Amino acid sequence: MEKGMLVLGLVAVMVVGVVVVVESSVEGEEVSYDGRSLIINGQRKLLFSASIHYPRSTPEMWGSLIGKAKEGGIDVIQTYVFWNLHEPEKGQYDFSGRADIVRFIKEIQAHGLYASLRIGPFIEAEWNYGGLPFWLHDVPGIVYRCDSEPFKVHMQNFTTKIVNMMKSENLYASQGGPIILSQIENEYEMVEHAFHEKGPPYVRWAAQMAVALQTGVPWMMCKQYDAPDPVINTCNGMKCGVSFPGPNSPNKPWLWTENWTTWYRAYGKEPETRSAQDIAFQVALFVARNGTFVNYYMYHGGTNFGRTTSAFTTTSYYDDAPLDEYGFIRLPKLGHLKQLHEAIKSCSNPILFGTQFTLSLGQQQMGYIYKRNSGECAAFLVNQDDTKSVTVIFHNSSYELGPSSVSILPDCKNVVFNTAKVNVKNNTRLITTGKKFNESEMWQEFKDIIPTFADTSMRSKTLLEHMNTTKDMSDYLWYTFSYQHESSNSKAVLSVRSAGHVLHAFVNGALIGSGNGNHEKVNFRLDNTITLNNGSNNISLLSVTVGLPDSGAFLERKALGLRRVRIHDIQNSKDLSNHRWGYQVGLLGEKLQIYLDHSSSNVQWRNFTSSNNPLTWYKIRFDALIKNESFGLNLGSMGKGEVWINGQSIGRYWASFLTSQGSPYQTWYHVPMSFLKPKDNLLVILEEQNGSPLGISLDIISTI
Repeated sequence: MEKGMLVLGLVAVMVVGVVVVVESSVEGEEVSYDGRSLIINGQRKLLFSASIHYPRSTPEMWGSLIGKAKEGGIDVIQTYVFWNLHEPEKGQYDFSGRADIVRFIKEIQAHGLYASLRIGPFIEAEWNYGGLPFWLHDVPGIVYRCDSEPFKVHMQNFTTKIVNMMKSENLYASQGGPIILSQIENEYEMVEHAFHEKGPPYVRWAAQMAVALQTGVPWMMCKQYDAPDPVINTCNGMKCGVSFPGPNSPNKPWLWTENWTTWYRAYGKEPETRSAQDIAFQVALFVARNGTFVNYYMYHGGTNFGRTTSAFTTTSYYDDAPLDEYGFIRLPKLGHLKQLHEAIKSCSNPILFGTQFTLSLGQQQMGYIYKRNSGECAAFLVNQDDTKSVTVIFHNSSYELGPSSVSILPDCKNVVFNTAKVNVKNNTRLITTGKKFNESEMWQEFKDIIPTFADTSMRSKTLLEHMNTTKDMSDYLWYTFSYQHESSNSKAVLSVRSAGHVLHAFVNGALIGSGNGNHEKVNFRLDNTITLNNGSNNISLLSVTVGLPDSGAFLERKALGLRRVRIHDIQNSKDLSNHRWGYQVGLLGEKLQIYLDHSSSNVQWRNFTSSNNPLTWYKIRFDALIKNESFGLNLGSMGKGEVWINGQSIGRYWASFLTSQGSPYQTWYHVPMSFLKPKDNLLVILEEQNGSPLGISLDIISTI
């Protein structure tokens, strides 16, 4: 290519000079923005951010996670705010332990990093009910996330509480704190059309409400192209380097709030991962196109402790992120991205203060050049062809670009980094068997009670919706009825249609079958041949949720649980959907909290038997292993249920649900060191199916 041709192909884009200043009434660092970047204390900033969610790890882990992110070249820690964690009951707040958001933000500040606070307060995030507290469901006249006064009142109350809490601790950058960005709402554009005329006014209201809180830092809306000024619209997804059309104003910077580092795992969804090369390619391309803020979602995924997962999501969250579930560095991902950050930061001055030029280098090849009047120059040479390498000519020199790669030239001459070339060695997770719990005399068990219609006090002549009945106080809802069978033929067929998620069917106290949906298809049907007594029969159907839905319009209208029940015998077929039903929320062991040490004696435990009955609680006491290790509880021998250690739930497990390759979606479950005592630890397991606790072990997790 001749020099004259190169000049003709250049297109120049000047740096936008309009600066949007966010008013602040207190002293601190002024945070503003223009069409090139965020501006902090008068300085344009090129920032790399890492999503680390405070409730998905423990306070004892926060410092280490943030420190490792900083070592990886991260400038900002980004987190959602979890409304249902902080306000589980209307007006009753919790900011303790893993919910201590102030402590988390101060930990970020102590490491010299900035913070990005995504208040939402709807967050999705594969978190139970998208972060909304279920008590909202019972607010009269409420419609979530639209121009609905009842919803807006509660959303504003919570948003204001969080903002005022941050202000009271001087945590906004305008006060000298680390918070430089806040987010209101979350990916609303994806559902806005469903609300018709109630959608756009809600967007305008949310933006105005947030800005009026006067945080002194900018607000953003992700996946909301019409975000009203001065709110910044941002990109979410894997390919924002290609797909983002840019902000809706030339005076706003290009921000990428979610660059997915892998995929979360969900039962029924085939496990996938994402390479370090692909992540780096999209980041480099986004920066080349004018991006100056990139957040990795997740940088550390962590653990969905307790019942915090959304529907069908595994307890382990984004384990393949740059920092794995246990907090270990995952290589080559973290190392490759660290080198990418260093290469891009070496181009900071031309990117932030230069003029951008674009140059066609081929059919699917492009050069992005940033040049200052001083002559300082940086270039990004891009090959978007994912099938072959290409040699391009740039500034009279040839450069080979691998498939789907970007070469970074901080001086427009020398390549210091190519996104497709990994120069970091892999590491591997090492699992060492620690303490085995394979001696039957160590275990005790309690078989939960299967209620009959006569045992219940809640009655209805229709099938009740699961979530509205349990109010998310339990995964479990018993549907019971008494069935009169008048025939010498004892055989019949029980047919149940369920809107999700799991069903265990009992006839006269005996389990006759189970069924379940999955992440891709929630609804399912159970048809089982049953044996009936001549006369009265007790039918007890246990409906089970595996987290509540976290996305979609009109979340308050979502329905789970049984939809139709029929019994077919030799004489007739009876639809029992409008029969007299008795209901019980939760299991007896839950109600008595037998997973807690002080209330474990509320039931009569017996010595372990090998019968492996369904709906059985198991408990064992043990001494801790070596200190300062990371532990995973191997539950490969179990079926489905929940686990507590010293009264703290490490989450749901479902080892019997297999991938198409025949492997459990998750076998090891994270046990934080802070959950353990040196002596006399109490492990309690609720097993729904017929798993055996004799195969459980507490293993040591490390990397090599």
